[in-house]
Amino acid sequence: MEKQTTFFAGLLIMLSIVFGAFGAHALKEILEASQLQTFEVGVRYQGFLSMGVLVLSLNGERFAFAIKGICWAMLIGMFLFCFSIYGLVLGQHFWGQQAFRFLGPVTPIGGAMSIISWCVFLFRLLKYGQR
Repeated sequence: MEKQTTFFAGLLIMLSIVFGAFGAHALKEILEASQLQTFEVGVRYQGFLSMGVLVLSLNGERFAFAIKGICWAMLIGMFLFCFSIYGLVLGQHFWGQQAFRFLGPVTPIGGAMSIISWCVFLFRLLKYGQR
């Protein structure tokens, strides 16, 4: 599979570990419990979704259909979903309730993009199968 997809998936997995540690140590002392839980949702989904893309990108040649575009859609959806959560939580804490409110609609768009890209993958897998 394409090196870039694999690289970005690995990078985003590494960042989910960094963000998880940041949340567990640095943010634990300054965020409210609900804000910390929301931040942790972003970290968890970033790790899961990036790991899925890494597995697919490393096994791309096993599928009887191209998965490059699907993997990129998965990564973009994950990025929009998770990073909008990070922006909303951190913006709210550091700059007030209204900070980065424009990111509110981005979160469900990213989530929908992630879900749809996985549905497309599953549909193509059922239709075309593996090699």
